[in-house]
Amino acid sequence: MLDLFSDEAPWQEPLAEGAVILRRRARDDAPALLAAIETVAAQHPFTHRITPGGYRMSVAMTNCGDVGWFSDARGYRYSEQDVSNGQRWPAMPPLFRQLAQQCAQEAGFSHFTPDACLINRYTPGAKMSLHQDKDERDLRQPIVSVSLGLPAIFQFGGFARGDATRRVLLEHGDIVVWGGPSRLRYHGILPLKPGVHPAAGAVRYNLTFRRAN
Repeated sequence: MLDLFSDEAPWQEPLAEGAVILRRRARDDAPALLAAIETVAAQHPFTHRITPGGYRMSVAMTNCGDVGWFSDARGYRYSEQDVSNGQRWPAMPPLFRQLAQQCAQEAGFSHFTPDACLINRYTPGAKMSLHQDKDERDLRQPIVSVSLGLPAIFQFGGFARGDATRRVLLEHGDIVVWGGPSRLRYHGILPLKPGVHPAAGAVRYNLTFRRAN
């Protein structure tokens, strides 16, 4: 477990062309990030979305920013409000936007300004099946994904669902950035294992920053 070496400074770990893991990059900001997640969730609680196929997602979600990602029987899409209740998404905390912009630049993607942050909450057994992030209008913009809380196994594959995947441990404070030639790679999270993290409790949070519009 990388957390055994928690005194080490952040470092970069190449994942693929156009993709990098910024190990421990969000560790110092984690307390403020977790507090901001609580603030967002108080305004717009986590819910389990329904896929177009009628399945209940195991991951609970909320959003903040100008637009938010949404799923229901009509499909996957971004909207300025929660389609289920008509409420606008909470504003994106300044710390969220600043961290996403800085990390995108460190990974080689300048001029990234996210307008959406999808916040995922994983409990033991929750997972995210292999998928592509392709609902955004400008696929030249990267994805910035922040891990907080319990460790998880991140799957990073190819450009077809059946391609071989690389399995990587992501821990508290790790950030993955991918774009350019890796922008449409399939990726996912294996079922979360039970545990208790001293900062986040028995869950894993994932902040996924996108430029949707």
